[in-house]
Amino acid sequence: MMQTHFSLDTMLYQIISLLLEVAAGLIAGTCLLRLYMQYQRISMSVRSGNPLAKFIFALTDWLVLPLRRVIPAAGRWDLASLVGAFLMQLALQAVLWLLRGASESVVAVGIYAVFGLARMAISGMTGLVIIYAILSWMQTRSVGADFLERLVLPVLLPIRRVVPLVGGIDLSPLVLLLILQVAGIVLGSIQAAVLFAI
Repeated sequence: MMQTHFSLDTMLYQIISLLLEVAAGLIAGTCLLRLYMQYQRISMSVRSGNPLAKFIFALTDWLVLPLRRVIPAAGRWDLASLVGAFLMQLALQAVLWLLRGASESVVAVGIYAVFGLARMAISGMTGLVIIYAILSWMQTRSVGADFLERLVLPVLLPIRRVVPLVGGIDLSPLVLLLILQVAGIVLGSIQAAVLFAI
């Protein structure tokens, strides 16, 4: 009977944490996209033809706009979007911490939030690069493909200067994916070391 109760609790925790991670991840990830787009000076107005403009505003305005009243931008960096993404991660980790019975140090919540945000940035860029690579091989031209190219090219260009074409094939997306995977592994190791130290 105890085994059944334990497995039911575990299953409920997994379901709730999945739903919370998807919801918080969607909002935090969109805040990060908003931050990155502003840094790259990609227009977010609907009139510019940005296919994600309405979606980005609908998902993040409620959080970013109030934060902008107290957190000014730093040059091209929209710090309100960054803080908004962090707050979503912090809220997610706090709820998960409570669901786990608050067994860890409260400092761990902040650490999970910081590293969770960094992992999200790596995962987001990984997804963008994969979609960009697929569309470039298909040689599909559309508003969405052009928008995606503007997001990915600033990161790919430094790699293209170092990695030459091989048989006419651009390997820079593959190299970037490898770099992102290595960054994810390093990030995981640093997180484990930091959590072990507290």
